[in-house]
Amino acid sequence: VQLQASGGGLVQPGGSLRLSCAASGFTLDSYSVAWFRQAPGKEREGVSCISHSDGSTYYAKSAKGRFVSSRDNAKNTVYLQMNSLKPEDTAVYYCARDPYRCEAVVSGTNSWIDYWGKGTLVTVSS
Repeated sequence: VQLQASGGGLVQPGGSLRLSCAASGFTLDSYSVAWFRQAPGKEREGVSCISHSDGSTYYAKSAKGRFVSSRDNAKNTVYLQMNSLKPEDTAVYYCARDPYRCEAVVSGTNSWIDYWGKGTLVTVSS
């Protein structure tokens, strides 16, 4: 099982970025995939998740209305479209596999995650 996040970079406040998470070793119709982030000096927090069963999406309060998670089953890739970015969105973003239908993001408990990918750095700064 591998998850590879990409698409991070430097963006100005108010700008947009799209992150990608390429999954291998499993299919997106069998496992949910979540996005987490970790800012310097802070704990890792769940941002969003897309369910394997029906594509339902779940978002942290900080992401609702600005971030959109989607998937392309043919490419086995999950995306995180981030709009209206703020300096406080600066963090390393990770994608992760959740075998329990997005329970990690819904409950705020990272222990539900069984595989983590390497992160991609997002910096929001002018």
